[in-house]
Amino acid sequence: MRNMNNPNLKRIIVDFKKLTPEILALVVEKFPDGYDDDDIITFRNAKYELVEAIEVLTEDTKYLVKVSGKLERVIADYDEEDYEDYDANDPVAVQDPFDETEQS
Repeated sequence: MRNMNNPNLKRIIVDFKKLTPEILALVVEKFPDGYDDDDIITFRNAKYELVEAIEVLTEDTKYLVKVSGKLERVIADYDEEDYEDYDANDPVAVQDPFDETEQS
C-alpha cells in the first residue's frame, strides 16, 4: 500500500503536455470512471497562480496532474494498447484529443 502521509515524497506538478503513459495509467487506475469535484486539489504554484489538480501516488512520488478537458477526454477514451509502441515516460505518446492533426 502506498503511504499518502510520507513527507519524503517528491511532489511533481504535471501539465497535459508532460503527461506520460505511465502517469496516465496511474490516473486511470485511481479514477476509472473519471474524477469529480471532491477529487480535485486546489493550490497556488510558485508563480502564485491557482492550480487545480488530481493526485496520484507511487512509492516515492506524488503527482499532481492538472485537470483539464483534455485530461477528461483521454481518461474516458483510455485504451492501454494505444501506448504499447511508446516508452512509459514518453509525453509524446499522450496525444491532444482535440487536435485533429495529431490523430491517426
